[in-house]
Amino acid sequence: MKRKRGRRSRSRIWRRLGILAGVLAAGWLGYLGFEAKVVRDFEAIDAVSPTRVFARPLVLRPGDRVEPRQVAGHLERVGYRSVSKRTPDRGEFAWRGGELRLGRRALRLGGYMDPGGLVRVRFRGYTGAGRVTSIRDADGQELETLILDPEVIGAVPGEHGRDRIPVRLEEVPAHLVDALLTVEDRRFHEHGALDPRRIAGAMLSNLRQGRIAEGGSTLTQQLARTLFLSTDRTLLRKVREAAIAVALERRFSKRRLLEAYVNHIYLGQDGGVAIHGFGRAAPFFFDRDVSQLTLGQSAMLVGIIRGPSMYAPHRHPERARVRRDVVLRQMHALGHIDADRLDAELETSLTLSSPRERSADARWYLDFLRRELGSGARPLSMEGSGLTVVSSLEPEIQRAAELAVADGIRRLERSRPRLTEQSKPLQAALVALDPRSGDILAMVGGRSYATSQFNRAADALRQPGSAFKPIVALAALDPRADAPFTLASTLRDEPLALETPAGMWRPSNADREFLGPVRLRDALEGSRNVPFARLGLAVGPERIVETAQRLGVESSLAPYPSLALGASEVTLLELTAAYAVLAAEGRRAPPRAARAVLGREGEAIRPAELRREAVISPAEAYLVTSALRGVVERGTGSGVRAAGYRGPLAAKSGTTNGSRDAWFVGYTPELAIGVWVGFDDGTPLGLSGSRAAQPIFTDFLIRVLGPEGGADFRFPDGVEWIEVEPRTGLRAGWGCRGQPELFLAGTAPEASCGYPIRGWRGGSPWRTSPRR
Repeated sequence: MKRKRGRRSRSRIWRRLGILAGVLAAGWLGYLGFEAKVVRDFEAIDAVSPTRVFARPLVLRPGDRVEPRQVAGHLERVGYRSVSKRTPDRGEFAWRGGELRLGRRALRLGGYMDPGGLVRVRFRGYTGAGRVTSIRDADGQELETLILDPEVIGAVPGEHGRDRIPVRLEEVPAHLVDALLTVEDRRFHEHGALDPRRIAGAMLSNLRQGRIAEGGSTLTQQLARTLFLSTDRTLLRKVREAAIAVALERRFSKRRLLEAYVNHIYLGQDGGVAIHGFGRAAPFFFDRDVSQLTLGQSAMLVGIIRGPSMYAPHRHPERARVRRDVVLRQMHALGHIDADRLDAELETSLTLSSPRERSADARWYLDFLRRELGSGARPLSMEGSGLTVVSSLEPEIQRAAELAVADGIRRLERSRPRLTEQSKPLQAALVALDPRSGDILAMVGGRSYATSQFNRAADALRQPGSAFKPIVALAALDPRADAPFTLASTLRDEPLALETPAGMWRPSNADREFLGPVRLRDALEGSRNVPFARLGLAVGPERIVETAQRLGVESSLAPYPSLALGASEVTLLELTAAYAVLAAEGRRAPPRAARAVLGREGEAIRPAELRREAVISPAEAYLVTSALRGVVERGTGSGVRAAGYRGPLAAKSGTTNGSRDAWFVGYTPELAIGVWVGFDDGTPLGLSGSRAAQPIFTDFLIRVLGPEGGADFRFPDGVEWIEVEPRTGLRAGWGCRGQPELFLAGTAPEASCGYPIRGWRGGSPWRTSPRR
């Protein structure tokens, strides 16, 4: 009997041991699964870093024409301080006569790092138009180029919403690591995930004070809380924090965990964006790279960790200073710094960076950039991918565009209150390009991004009206055509009726009048519809479509007779890019928002490359430019002159049927600009392009180039001025006076109405703009 009871007892013990072993095995397997998930999530979060978007950098080279005040303004916008000392420190600049002395900060673009240092830039001509004569470093060595700090125009943080600049541990000053371990975890390299000694000490301190005055969390626990948990002080959260910390310590080295802490710890706010990591905090608070922090600056940043809101240096400078001093004294107590160094640092006052205001709200542009990067053979995502994007945007030009659009809409609504009584608000869009590179310098997609993110500059398909006529003129002037026209060709401004599949088409002029025979130049300058309708029929819609496509128009164009009057829809961006080809003397550079894309280590993912293709000759482009300059001098664009702009300009207005769309597009050699005004639902404006869009265009143009404008158009080879008699179109002569007209070489009429007058083959026989 006893033996039976003994056997049953042993059997129960083995069963219980088996159950216990099963429970332990299941628990261990469960923990291993939990640990594997922690590892996967940690590596995923650590791999996510914001994509930072920089504006087009200001690059100086010897020989460049640059206004010194433009350079000074750029430096101030990116946080440099103007000083009077002979040798400026990092983040400062000083003028000595015609010499700029610049204490360059370190420049970090992805993994690329320029340590900065002192440079001297000499200018000839300090006021007005200056020129860079030399660039030298601190040792007096000549530099071929100087890249000034570009402005940050945006950051795309990814799903976790953290703004940080990842840095490697070896880039972090030793005194910052010493300060961090001194204050947050002195025994970091001695204990595991938890520090029982510190936990016990914290419990005793809290019991004595009757409140939670000291935490016992290790650096690894703080990292776990930052990456995975909320800041709620609950028992469950502390248990989860400890479990995650154990998993991290088991799977990662102390160095990896310390580097992750340096990169992820929360250190405050930049507006609505959370600042994580010392790599981001250093430039935000001190305008310098983390590798260049002083001991006092490192101590202040470490002091912030305890309470980023309580010790925020910009809002509570005295609290931040006191907390810095606490960190320094603890470092002295542990022997990291001696008494003399402590006293010197305590006496040092720290200069904080000035909080920078973003100079432009470029959200439509950033949306366009995101879409551009996501297309093509190798699409790139900006969401938390850690890219560095050097964009084409010029912040000051973008700001000028935003002000011009906002002021223009306000003026229109104030002068015509009926525009505010419609079911949809009045909208306007503006885009500005560099014709030489295709760089999108500014983009405004509407009156308010907050109320509508639709980009009317890049995505709205609208009829351009007469703004399309320069493309028709270019097709007509093509010397490869069977019967090419010239600017002196005579067109009939007489009633026209044409049977089409859609019914009878009867184009009319805006003034409802007919002038009889008119020259092609006069028809373009005066925006005469009927002569251009006849010109389109003579040229052929198919050839007009082909010409538009050569200029970069990608929208589908219907090859109907009304195409010559701008009846097919295009976007503002592609029409402005087509005009930019004329500004660039026939070379097409596709519009681009990204100049270069760098990876995490600074490698070029999409290198800076300039794609340009000659699609028409400089001579052909200059013919159209000449006529469009006449639009500004004598035609529908003369309001630009009345508004005070005196520089070189070629431009054209556009108005669609019912005045639903108002356009004004134009260019100088360095800038192509397009403006559209209208309602999203096509409600008639009742205003022409010259009345609605031109004031916005001119306001923007003067803000960017000033009333005197920039460089003049170059007179190319292959064109000549010939005097022709305007009524007959024949070459003028003695007893048969004419007017100067521009021709492709060899295309002027041979027949003369009198004794021939020799033509000009360079320059212009009259001044169509102020002499420069």
